[in-house]
Amino acid sequence: MSALEVRDLSVRIGGARPVESVSFTVEPGECVAIVGESGAGKSLTAAALLGLTPHVARVSATRLVVDGVDARLFGEHEWRRLRGERIALVSQDALVSLDPLRTIGAEIAEPLAIHRRLAGTQRRTRVLELLDAVAMPEPARRIRQYSHELSGGLRQRALIASALAGDPAVLIADEPTTALDATVQARILDLLRGIADAGTAVVFISHDFAAVRRVADRVLAMRDGRVVESGAVAEVLEAPQHEYTRRLIAATMHEPRPAVDAGGELVFSSVAASKAFGAMPAVVGATFSVHRGRTLGIVGESGSGKTTLARMIVGVEHPDAGELRWNGAQRVQLVHQNPLGAFDPRWTIGRSLREALAAGRVPRSQRSSRVAGLLVEVGLDPALAGRRPSALSGGQRQRAAIARTLAADPDVLVLDEPVSALDPSVRERILHLLRRLQRERGLTMIFVSHDLDVIAAIADDVLVMQDGRIVEQGSTGAVFAAPQHPFTRELLAASAVS
Repeated sequence: MSALEVRDLSVRIGGARPVESVSFTVEPGECVAIVGESGAGKSLTAAALLGLTPHVARVSATRLVVDGVDARLFGEHEWRRLRGERIALVSQDALVSLDPLRTIGAEIAEPLAIHRRLAGTQRRTRVLELLDAVAMPEPARRIRQYSHELSGGLRQRALIASALAGDPAVLIADEPTTALDATVQARILDLLRGIADAGTAVVFISHDFAAVRRVADRVLAMRDGRVVESGAVAEVLEAPQHEYTRRLIAATMHEPRPAVDAGGELVFSSVAASKAFGAMPAVVGATFSVHRGRTLGIVGESGSGKTTLARMIVGVEHPDAGELRWNGAQRVQLVHQNPLGAFDPRWTIGRSLREALAAGRVPRSQRSSRVAGLLVEVGLDPALAGRRPSALSGGQRQRAAIARTLAADPDVLVLDEPVSALDPSVRERILHLLRRLQRERGLTMIFVSHDLDVIAAIADDVLVMQDGRIVEQGSTGAVFAAPQHPFTRELLAASAVS
């Protein structure tokens, strides 16, 4: 018997059908991935499987069976009994999902009390077993910690342990690794694969075919609420039939850029630069250089020091030792990871761009035309100047943020994780835009990312950071083809570019 059977699942919200006639099954011990861009309907499909769709939504299906239970006519009371005991959810943001006022031990113990009715001593024993099962280091210490005291990867493990506490037949993992570093992501994916191998049916929601390749047996590609292609992962990856699937795959799997001689004048150099926060070293002895017209990628796990190094480059932080030197006067602009947070939400995009132009001393009479020109340059309709940031998509906001930096006519762009929250196809368009702007404007770029696939697509040279130190550097093609440091090899093994 299938652990999950779905036939003709549709979701209606008003006059729209964001999910239309979706059908699939998941067997015990199998992982089925659902992939697609934002708005494809994949997360709403997952919500329907859990009875968590918005109140205004109307869900219908000719078959919706969870662990042998027909859930088509369930109300909230029945869904509450089903969730946790037969089907459970691991969401994308563990920090939001975990209660900040409870310890990890108390968080995992709650479903044990509700669904398994275990006594106190039994609950503690089972909590430790669950943490051990998800490879949580030092579980006896972790049960006393709160979610904010754990790293992203450890929080995600705690969330998975909580989801497994009710011993569900079906586990739904909705984008569980999107915000994680490559090595941590690989460990979580391997953990999910192990959970499936142990007999649980896993539904893996993602926009990333590289992650799907690592964890899933079968895959469904969704677009505009419909399944446009399905099949075994190996078959779909090797011979995708639908143009949409081909585009998704191409957007998540890049070859490193070929090595090119540096050439060009020296723009920036760092000699033994170090920075500490209290007793905690963040950057230690960083020595490297940046040449005009090239892109330097800075990669590493969370806490490796890459963002601190970027902040030192733009002058937000100052080194405690060593030297950072610009070759002549350079106009440097920073592109943030979160453009929604970088814009004033009260202002239209046009007003934000006009402010940037005013700071660059562009005459008032020229600003409106320059705003339109900047939006066109980054591939946006000038009519979007009248919208506020919240009315734009993630890709549109990032393009608008790039347009604002261009208003200052920069020589150097420093980009801190600018595409980490974007779908693969949107991410690919932003990377293409940056490459075009670099050619047309002669820009020099410093690109910070935890994603080696992105670095492969954009960077000429790369620095690999671990624990505040640069452990390897060189041309991207050479480093990725023949990594010398064990940590670089570990990153590449965990990444899609390996």
